[in-house]
Amino acid sequence: MNTTDQTLERDRDELDLLEDDLGDELKLALEMEDDVSMLASLEGLHPADFADQLEELTSEERVELISRAPQLISGDLLAELKDEVVEDILPLLPAAQIADALTLIDNDDATQIVEEMEDAQREDVMEALEPTERAALEASLAFDDETIGRLMQREFVAAPRFWSVGDTIDHMRTTGEELPDLFFNIYVIDADFKPLGYVPVSRLMRLPRDVTLESVIESLIVTIGQDLDQEEAAYFFEKYHLISAPVVDKDGRMVGMMTVDDIIHIIQNENKEDILALAGVNDAGLTDTAISTVKSRAPWLFVNLLTAVLASVVIAQFDYAISQIVALAVLMPIVASMGGNAGTQALTVAVRALTERDLTSRTAWRAVRREAIAALIIGIIFAVVLALIAFVWFGDPELALVAFIAMIINHVFAGIAGVSVPLILKHFGADPAVASSVFVTTVTDIVGFFAFLGFAAVMLL
Repeated sequence: MNTTDQTLERDRDELDLLEDDLGDELKLALEMEDDVSMLASLEGLHPADFADQLEELTSEERVELISRAPQLISGDLLAELKDEVVEDILPLLPAAQIADALTLIDNDDATQIVEEMEDAQREDVMEALEPTERAALEASLAFDDETIGRLMQREFVAAPRFWSVGDTIDHMRTTGEELPDLFFNIYVIDADFKPLGYVPVSRLMRLPRDVTLESVIESLIVTIGQDLDQEEAAYFFEKYHLISAPVVDKDGRMVGMMTVDDIIHIIQNENKEDILALAGVNDAGLTDTAISTVKSRAPWLFVNLLTAVLASVVIAQFDYAISQIVALAVLMPIVASMGGNAGTQALTVAVRALTERDLTSRTAWRAVRREAIAALIIGIIFAVVLALIAFVWFGDPELALVAFIAMIINHVFAGIAGVSVPLILKHFGADPAVASSVFVTTVTDIVGFFAFLGFAAVMLL
């Protein structure tokens, strides 16, 4: 570890200690009903740090805190909190306070907060908003979940091509309160409000006032449709290294923008969903109960039980062989387990490649061939190891040969299944991350048991 890494590690440790101390002080202040200490602990904190402290409290402690200091709950804080915590504390706040908080944050953050409300509270909050704010939120909520129309910022800076740098700067100064909190580009539009290009703010500030935007415009790399799925938008940002992009309606008119900070959240959420889906589980938040966790995990475990029964049916077909050669019962789980692990490795790489568009119908055969060859080589390596173990353990060269052959066969099938299963599922419209692991495990178990026990029945009996 170099000096920089050591410094960063030390800073993280110190930050963790400070957060722990702050959390202890806050809990103690709540227990002692010491409002002065509680406010001293929280006032001045960055909203992200305040959110961390609030998330670590129990539901009862959050109720106590909000009842004694409701003014601490701001729009910036709500935007930083996890969805399940927002859902937990919104019923504790009056509609007027929530409406005031929403007006002070960007439209995309406000939309995500409104999503977490119950219908009755949402209606009350909407009634408390100004007509323009209400109309913007209703327009966002009209789009499907996880589409860009739901997530985009409706505040942006646009200017006609004939404006000068001075005109643009003066316009931004006179409409300062209506500008988004964070923006990177000035979008140049035509008479129909269609984006023609952009001028980075960093470049605009270096130019003389009399220079026209048309003379310094940069071409747009991509425009994003408001009905586009968020994962598709994240792909464009990653591929073209975008910092922001205009969002257009079906007629090509600009209606909003996406910025890289929003895309980072999308990428993180999509990656988290894929990782959890590969294991067949949902995210377990701090507010989730044991019952809700059971409900989310039990269905996939039931599917796994059915596939395990299917593998056991294969074993049952060779019960006579196992009864005569006990060593088969010792070695066959090794063959199936190694194949399962190999299949999971190939599956993880394939699902990630599908997400990043590296694995497509055009590259599918190359990927399958690569994984099959790699699995064959790995299978031979570990087949030799298992054969040696079987020979030393049981002193039977034919049993060692059976283990050798079965290990190679199962590895090859595992590699092919790890790539082909997610491709097939995606072709039929299913989410590869959710369902692939069950099918790949089933293939490796059945092939592993059938190959090992089948060759044993033929060669040893």
